[in-house]
Amino acid sequence: MLSEHLLLTQLNYSEWASNRLLDAAATLETEELTRDLGTADKSVLGALVHTFAADRHWLARVRLQNPGRFIEESDYSLDVLRRDWPVLFQGWRAWLTSLSNEDLAAEIRYSDLKGRPFATPAWQIILHVVNHATHHRGQVSGFLRKMGHRPPPVDLIVYYRGL
Repeated sequence: MLSEHLLLTQLNYSEWASNRLLDAAATLETEELTRDLGTADKSVLGALVHTFAADRHWLARVRLQNPGRFIEESDYSLDVLRRDWPVLFQGWRAWLTSLSNEDLAAEIRYSDLKGRPFATPAWQIILHVVNHATHHRGQVSGFLRKMGHRPPPVDLIVYYRGL
């Protein structure tokens, strides 16, 4: 099992990297931000919204709350993401720091989006959330490059070097 400090560092990294890409997305023209690039989430904005929604959905699950709809139409706004994502990360940190080592090892029971039941240790869920976001941030970085923009570095080692 991983320590609370390491898990907190991973969550903080995820917030830092997501914020860097939000800043980059804010420099795009609306057409670039919403351009359909042929992937499941379609666009820079779509990939960012998907990542935010997953972070929100998983936090509701670990808090044993009903996650509700995965994505709301109102989520498709950089202003909403800039306002609500930091609050979401505060929620993740508050939840994590309230846990004991036993709680981190304990399984959390939840259902996926298709209603299938699962049970996963809390520490694995945290790492999944960070890894999932890293995957989609990589997509956003690729989208930016495809449109002729230089994405900001969001590698974990860059985050560590800045600490």
